[in-house]
Amino acid sequence: MSKRKKHLDKAFTSPGSLIYAGKENKEKAGIREIRFNEATVEELKSFQVPPPDSPFIHWLNVSGVHNVKLVEELGRAFQFHPLLLEDVLNTYNKPRLEHFDKHIFVILKLLHGNDESREIEAEHVALVLGQNYVVSFREAGAYDVFKPIEERLKSSVGKTRRGKSDYLFYTLCDVVVDSYYLLLEDFSEKLEETELKVIENPGGVDQKSLYALRRELLTIRKAVSPLREIFSTLTRDDSPLIHGSTYVYFRDIYDHVLQVLEIIDSYREMIENIQNIYLNNLSHKMNSVMKTLTVFTAIFMPLTFIAGIYGMNFQNMPELRTQNGYFYTLGGMLLITIVLWAYFKWKKYM
Repeated sequence: MSKRKKHLDKAFTSPGSLIYAGKENKEKAGIREIRFNEATVEELKSFQVPPPDSPFIHWLNVSGVHNVKLVEELGRAFQFHPLLLEDVLNTYNKPRLEHFDKHIFVILKLLHGNDESREIEAEHVALVLGQNYVVSFREAGAYDVFKPIEERLKSSVGKTRRGKSDYLFYTLCDVVVDSYYLLLEDFSEKLEETELKVIENPGGVDQKSLYALRRELLTIRKAVSPLREIFSTLTRDDSPLIHGSTYVYFRDIYDHVLQVLEIIDSYREMIENIQNIYLNNLSHKMNSVMKTLTVFTAIFMPLTFIAGIYGMNFQNMPELRTQNGYFYTLGGMLLITIVLWAYFKWKKYM
């Protein structure tokens, strides 16, 4: 089913309607809950709604937003707003930040390269911050960007283990933003390869390759650009769910987002420069061909003129009766050719 058809499935439905909008996914959906504090880490087989006085921070990692029943069950247990669940199920939503009575809701786009298609793919990631828990939603079967955080929680007692739910929320956001650096590093290598090809062999690169780079960069920018406003708002937020000591970490993410946007802008200028080099090389090559054709035209023009004169069928042409006129004419034409060739060489037209 096409992306357009998926959007039409949600058209004209009432607000809060729980309909999945996204790519067809046959992977099995599931929920993994990890609860932790400074002393211990436990992984539960089934999720539980944490009580307000729980001594643990609870992290529910949901894999498979295509399972509407699972998302609806989780939303009912945590009393999530229907509009929040609707945004979780719509994988085509842009990154955004929403404040609800008891939750902070953020949509992010995780980007990673596809080795087979050599294109950039976007994964829908949604995070919900509560009093002592964080719920993360992502598409099933996709790259698990949160795996290093699980390993970090289990391996040692660090800031995440000692922190509150807002610090875990920051950590999940940070790992998504950091993934953009890895993506841009791979993009930089592709950009440098294309630039070398254009300089060394302009004919070896076509416009499709340059437009593919522009399209990939546009995909990255569409995912990153809204984050500037999102994390700028979080750094100024006065929500009781975010403690004062955590604001400095959100400011750090905000700085990273600005850096990523600066890198994207610099790459966009590089693509424009590469395209200009490509077009200039093509123009130079065309001019060289046209100059060569012009030189040969200029050389053969007087020869054609002479051949045209002596090709006329007039009877009273004294030169036609000259015994060696044929050889004189060929010699003159050869002399004209040599003189013109030497002249164009002297003027560096060739």
